[in-house]
Amino acid sequence: METLKGNLVYLRALEPSDLNFVHALENNELVWKLSNTVKPFSRYLIERYLKNAHRDIYEMKQLRLVICLKENDEALGLIDMFDCDFKNRRAGIGILIENKANRNKGFGRESLKLLANYCKTHLDLHQLYCNISEENEQSLKMFKSEKFKVVGLKQDWNYIEGEFKNEYSLQRIL
Repeated sequence: METLKGNLVYLRALEPSDLNFVHALENNELVWKLSNTVKPFSRYLIERYLKNAHRDIYEMKQLRLVICLKENDEALGLIDMFDCDFKNRRAGIGILIENKANRNKGFGRESLKLLANYCKTHLDLHQLYCNISEENEQSLKMFKSEKFKVVGLKQDWNYIEGEFKNEYSLQRIL
């Protein structure tokens, strides 16, 4: 699908062969702060999840795609749509580039652009939203560069490592 191909990266559906990649990401405790995860995921659960990843977005209300480097097909991270509300034509969005060495190279920004375009042209969505920790300046900068606007700040929203953290709500009208 050409819609999900950019100059640097392309987005593809999850495959059974992604088991080790997804398992490692989901069990990285550094990522848990971003996703509010509190316990590890077993290989069995990830395998079951991958077996059901083909199910219809309208039924599951979510879509997870792998971000791949165009030059060598390396899996760089994941980009997710969640809480898809087709009646009100909106969805939440989240993105993670696994390796810090691959961040700030335009991969996340291009992935976000590709998915936003797909949401508008293929899913007829009207808006996307995301929630980003006040401390996550890199993500805030990236989402703002892709026309997401801050619409609110949730005070003491997440309890992380013994203290409450604020979280921004951002929204983009497509």
